Amino acid sequence: MEITQQELCYTLRNASGASVTLTRIGAGIVSVRVPDREGRLDDVVLGYADPKDYIGDGPCMGRCPGRYANRIARGRFTLDGKEYTLPVNNGPNHLHGGPDGFQNKVWDARIDGDAVEFMYFSPDGEMGYPGNLKVVARYEWSEENELRLTFTARADAKTVLNLTNHAYFNLDGEGSGSIRGHILRLNASEYLPTDETLIPLGDSEPVAGTPMDFLMPKPVGRDLEADFPAIRYGKGYDACWIIDGAQEGQLQDAVELWSEKSGRRLLVTTTQPGVQIYTGNWLSGCPAGKNGHVYEDYAGIAIECQHLPDSPNHPDYPTTVLEAGEDFEQAIIFAFSVL
Repeated sequence: MEITQQELCYTLRNASGASVTLTRIGAGIVSVRVPDREGRLDDVVLGYADPKDYIGDGPCMGRCPGRYANRIARGRFTLDGKEYTLPVNNGPNHLHGGPDGFQNKVWDARIDGDAVEFMYFSPDGEMGYPGNLKVVARYEWSEENELRLTFTARADAKTVLNLTNHAYFNLDGEGSGSIRGHILRLNASEYLPTDETLIPLGDSEPVAGTPMDFLMPKPVGRDLEADFPAIRYGKGYDACWIIDGAQEGQLQDAVELWSEKSGRRLLVTTTQPGVQIYTGNWLSGCPAGKNGHVYEDYAGIAIECQHLPDSPNHPDYPTTVLEAGEDFEQAIIFAFSVL
């Protein structure tokens, strides 16, 4: 494995020439170059031409949001009887840790053997969250084109934490057009219905008989304009599915995505209980893309393995509470192959 460093970025390249480029900005993924069925390498992750555009953008392109990925209703939650107030930055709600979340920070970084580790220290009270928190995002790239992301964290006071990566994938190559024709399979029999602001209403519901059903593979675009609340509210898919068979600390298959055009396939496994699928419904107007590309809506799909949105306000959801001194650890593996 070869690892090279340039300014804010690190590139991991395996013996076949396939590579991943990472950035200290938000511990982000800015490039993944993998072969198609003919062996041609292309970059399958959306990204910006100007590194400065990664800070403060709307799409949260490629980066690791926090302290809480996804939404917290009205920017409020209670821990041990004390209410905490967070900045509201997405309609009436708090999203991805707020306007100054982890995705907009320049993390410390180091090469550790064949891996790159990014570290961020979040002080007590940052964006309203309690406790001093140290987070490490560790990336490893294998000879088999598997990208493993492991999050570890520890806080000195009770807090809440939800971490993921927000890369947008297009398996035909970034800038190649829409992902509507990509085939998607989700290992998820239930999803979380939400209100119009994408806050969960409560219990999960079966996907059966709805446009949310991806138990059997189908094109992403088949029901993208369906007259269904979860799709109307987001102008496409922007919802959380409950991963079947999820167990704390155990890797479970979550998502399979492939393109008949390029022959590329992506299998995502994770230790997390949910996955937010976002079909890039609001990408139009985002900063200029790599290689002179302009990204329109649905130019990429984000596969955000995580705990459930608004969990601090839903005690029946898998907990996102991190106790003082407790070790946090979650993993996501993005495995690329060809059909």
